[in-house]
Amino acid sequence: MGAKMATKQNISESAGKYDFVGKVNFFTGFSAILVILSFIYLAIHGISYGIDFKGGTEFQVRFDKSVTIDQVRKSVDDLQLGEVGVQSFGEGNEFIIRFQGKTGANDKETNDILNKDIAKIKDIITAKFAANAPEIRRIDTVGPQVGAELKRNGLLAVFYCLLVILIYVGLRFDYKYAPGAVFCLFHDAVITLGIFVLVGKEVNVPILAAILTLIGYSLNDTIVVFDRIRETDSAFHEKGYRFIINRAINDMLHRTLITSGTVFTSALCLFLFSGGTVSDIAFAICIGIIFGTYSSIYVAAPIVLLMDKLTAKKAA
Repeated sequence: MGAKMATKQNISESAGKYDFVGKVNFFTGFSAILVILSFIYLAIHGISYGIDFKGGTEFQVRFDKSVTIDQVRKSVDDLQLGEVGVQSFGEGNEFIIRFQGKTGANDKETNDILNKDIAKIKDIITAKFAANAPEIRRIDTVGPQVGAELKRNGLLAVFYCLLVILIYVGLRFDYKYAPGAVFCLFHDAVITLGIFVLVGKEVNVPILAAILTLIGYSLNDTIVVFDRIRETDSAFHEKGYRFIINRAINDMLHRTLITSGTVFTSALCLFLFSGGTVSDIAFAICIGIIFGTYSSIYVAAPIVLLMDKLTAKKAA
């Protein structure tokens, strides 16, 4: 009793400056709409996979003098290699050239065709842009079977990650907290992926790693809020969960905004001033931080309130 009274003295009797719980219905509907729209968009347009997942070859070439992306694209299109993508990054004098490649009757024939196509690109870049001092910085090739295996393993990694989190939160707190945490992470990952595909970016292994990182970051923020809810519950259990959750979120609001703002600023600088894969990873993290912070307040905690109501009905 003495410990409980001491805890209560350290917490204000007020429910907090902002009424987060009072806006639960609006933001629950908003989140549901975002998740549904993300699913619909992904189902209609599909995910644009990088060579890590669908297989193919990727060139990175750098020129000492300025070259336009149209010049590079036209020179590669003349080779008739099939579907070819050209992307510029950095200061505009560095390009990534991607092509799917043709499939032969067997692995040996496929490798022979691929080696010839790689040699063609090297030759035409060297010949047409000799005055611009081209430098082939890297050549990456992933076979279709390897790409399919990487895709499957990536999806399994996300599934097992969510499953372990569900078990961890259930043991760390209790079962009424676990659904909120997992749905919160699912919410963040789906919306981030939907926006990422919407702006035309490719999903590859580094982007999947960024999404898993966001899941971990969002979980950390959610756990902090849950800890505060449980601490407030021990002091004000008689006031009900609406008061407890509102009080807990208000107590953690400054900490959440400062932490998220710091990470967001760092990721935004990487997005603005880097290029290539690093810029794409930073973009995914920026989007994930925004929705991860939002979901910790308006998705995870309200589900705890819902679970509390359901358990109260069952007990009655």
